Amino acid sequence: MGVYERQKKEKEILEAAIQLFASKGYHSTKMDEVAKQAKMSKGLIYFYYKNKEDLYMAVTKKAYEQLKDIFRDTQKTKGKSGIDLITMLIEQFITFSSENKMYHEAILNFMGLMAQFNDPEKRKLMDPLILDSPNFNELLEIHHDPAKIGIQLISHGVRDGSMRPDLQPEITFYTIWTMMIGYERLMGPIEYEKKEVKISQENWKNGFIKLIHEMLKGTIQAQRPKAVQGSLF
Repeated sequence: MGVYERQKKEKEILEAAIQLFASKGYHSTKMDEVAKQAKMSKGLIYFYYKNKEDLYMAVTKKAYEQLKDIFRDTQKTKGKSGIDLITMLIEQFITFSSENKMYHEAILNFMGLMAQFNDPEKRKLMDPLILDSPNFNELLEIHHDPAKIGIQLISHGVRDGSMRPDLQPEITFYTIWTMMIGYERLMGPIEYEKKEVKISQENWKNGFIKLIHEMLKGTIQAQRPKAVQGSLF
């Protein structure tokens, strides 16, 4: 089998798996169903992917590649200040997480796996099929790529003066990414009609981006409480 034919088969298997993972969830999807969806034999599926765990890691790798494309396309935009590029990135990330929920969940799941993997004791409790997955081990090498670009965008903003000169790019970017992930996680509660706190999706998004702008520019200033003289008696 030639390289093109192999790549074509891998793509068809991934597309079938993505459809099933998105509609049924990872745990409820069986490899038999992936084979049926891809119109291939189960044996051929296992030829390309060792098991369902490896297949899910392959889907996760594709998700990270798509996320990296968003970061890279933002970085390539010409004539924009660093803070404008970060704004573009936030908006693109929100769209990505909304339109590609299965990819986004796969990325968050991998972040959770990394928390286990980095702890020697917790790593012992990880699924050995995950640890043995070729795609998981490739993810270990590439998962930091989007963050590298994000850090460069912050550095660009510091250099062009659109961001505060005292910002530490690595800490700043990871703080913003934490906020971006939190924004997506809270979409459901914010959209819930019966919530006590009334806030529209549009106002929340605009306020979210404005707050990040103010943080990066350094326009947020703490107000000193006024001294109050009085007596306890």
